[in-house]
Amino acid sequence: MDTPSGSSARPDLAAVAKLLADGSRAGFCLALLDGRAWTAGELARHAGVAPSTASEHLHLLVDGGLLVEERQGRHRYVRLAGPHVAELVESLAALAPGRDPTPRSLSARGRQQALGHARTCYDHLAGAVAVAITDAMLVRGLLSLEHGLDLTSEGGAWLAETGIRVPPGRRRPAVRPCLDWTERRPHLAGAVGAGLCRHAFDRGWIVRIGRSRAVEVTAGGRAALRDGLGLADDVLVRDRAG
Repeated sequence: MDTPSGSSARPDLAAVAKLLADGSRAGFCLALLDGRAWTAGELARHAGVAPSTASEHLHLLVDGGLLVEERQGRHRYVRLAGPHVAELVESLAALAPGRDPTPRSLSARGRQQALGHARTCYDHLAGAVAVAITDAMLVRGLLSLEHGLDLTSEGGAWLAETGIRVPPGRRRPAVRPCLDWTERRPHLAGAVGAGLCRHAFDRGWIVRIGRSRAVEVTAGGRAALRDGLGLADDVLVRDRAG
């Protein structure tokens, strides 16, 4: 007899939750939101754990489908399994309570401000700048919320005119809202979000700040986003006061 409430018919959500319930494993996934591949040693130093401990955690994350492993010669790298994992981690981070809302040092405060202002979330932009871009696209009719977040015909024309190429792929939605963990509002993800981020890097609209996920909008980027979406400099320039 078919039993819809039977446990065998349900996805094992608890197994995924268990993977991220460990602080070190969750920290690894947050670090990997920069979209790059990291070695076990780099992640161990980042999390402040022993290399053997990091390897054990990474084995679980790979087996659980959250990370994928790449080997190059003798070196082993890991990265997030795809944008769907990045969006899951970012959304969970938005729901999580902040552990340290007031950084103790000026350098830590600066890093926190930089991440909150603009950063990468795997292959798309996040932070205050990304939310502002999404809002501007909605105001200008490039995106619509009529049937959930969707790209309009005007939005498709704007992408073509701007020279933004959308990565091909049938399984990934063109646009998707991703809940921003610092702004607590959605920013643009999906293939269009990835294409916009790649275009911004390629055209020099944004540059990375050191090796972190934080990015800075350049003078050229400010001009392009001002002309293309009407964004003001006070939104695009990070406030370094305090």
